[in-house]
Amino acid sequence: MADYLLFATERYALPILQAMADALQAQGHRPHALLVDGAAGGALPGVPSLTLHEAVRLRPTAVFSAANWVPPFIAGAKVQLFHGFNVEKREDARGHFRLRPLFDLYCTQGPATTVPFQALAGRHGFFKVVETGWPKLDPLFRPDDGRAAALRAPAAGRPVVLFATTFSRRLSAAEPLFDAIAAQVASGERYWLLTLHPKCPSDVIARYRGLAGPNATFVEPEQLLAAERAADVLVADTTSVVSEFVVQHKSVVTFRNRAPKPHMLDFDDPARLPAMLAEAFAPPATLGAALAAYSDAIHPWRDGRSAERVLAATEALQAGRLGALQRKPAGAWLRNLQIRHHMGYWRLR
Repeated sequence: MADYLLFATERYALPILQAMADALQAQGHRPHALLVDGAAGGALPGVPSLTLHEAVRLRPTAVFSAANWVPPFIAGAKVQLFHGFNVEKREDARGHFRLRPLFDLYCTQGPATTVPFQALAGRHGFFKVVETGWPKLDPLFRPDDGRAAALRAPAAGRPVVLFATTFSRRLSAAEPLFDAIAAQVASGERYWLLTLHPKCPSDVIARYRGLAGPNATFVEPEQLLAAERAADVLVADTTSVVSEFVVQHKSVVTFRNRAPKPHMLDFDDPARLPAMLAEAFAPPATLGAALAAYSDAIHPWRDGRSAERVLAATEALQAGRLGALQRKPAGAWLRNLQIRHHMGYWRLR
C-alpha cells in the first residue's frame, strides 16, 4: 500500500483525477488530493484534500498531475495526465507539445499524441512516454452509474444536444451562438444540456444558466462526462470536449473551429444552426467513417482501464523498466523557483 498525490489547478480536471483515485483505491493504495488555484474548494469524493505543507510531508510515491505543471519540490515521480486533447488552439511549441522540465512520465492518450512525445523524449531524454489512454474517459466505456441517465431523463424521449465551449473569447461560440441556441431551447424540439468553460465571463455563464427550464439544464464541470454520455449530438467550437465526444462516434457540430477536420460539421453563420443540427441527427456515411478514424488516432482505448495502465506505467518507471532518465535541463531550477513563488512555499522540505 502506498500514498499517491492527485494534483489539479482547475475544476474540470477533477473527473480525470477521480478515475485515478478509483483505480488506486481498487489496488489498495491511498490517494490524496492537492487542489489549488481554480480547483481550490473542489473535492474528490472519498479522497482527503491536503494543504501544500501536508502534501510535502506526505512524500508520495508519485504525483499525478492533470494540469500543465506540478510542484517539483514534492517527492515522488511526476506524471503528466493532461487536462485535455490537442485541439490545435496554439502552435505545437506553445500548446499540447510544449515541454516543461517538470515531468518524469507522460501518459499519452493515443497515437496522435504518443508519436510526437516519443520523438521529444528521444531528443531530450529527461522523461519517458507510455501510451495508456486517458483516465477521464474510462467511465464512457463502462456501464452507466446512473448520472447520464439522470441528465437524459427530463428529455422525455426527445433528442438531446450538448453545448460546450472553450473559454477564449476569440474562439468561444458562447456569445455569437447565444440567440440561436436560445431559440432552439424555446422551441422544445430537442432537449439541451448547456455547459461553459469555468473561465468564461461570468455574465455569459449567467445568461446560459438563465435558459434552464423544461427544455434545458445547465451542467457543471464535474457533470461534463455524464453529459457527454447522455447527449446524442454536440454543438461546440474549438474546445477539447469535441475530441472527448468524438470517441463515442457521435456527431459534432462546430462553430468556427480553428482547425476543422472531416469528422466535424463546421459552420460560421449562427443562422445555419438549425440546418447543421438536422444534418448531425441524420449524418452521411462518410461522416461516420471520419469519426471512427479520428477516434482511433486520438484514443483507441475502449476498455475503460486507462487509469490502471497509468498506474502500471508509473510503477514500471519507478522500477527502472522504462530505462534511466537523464537529468532535467538547466532551466528546471528557474521553473522550481517560479512555482515556489506562485504557491508561497520556500521551505526546503
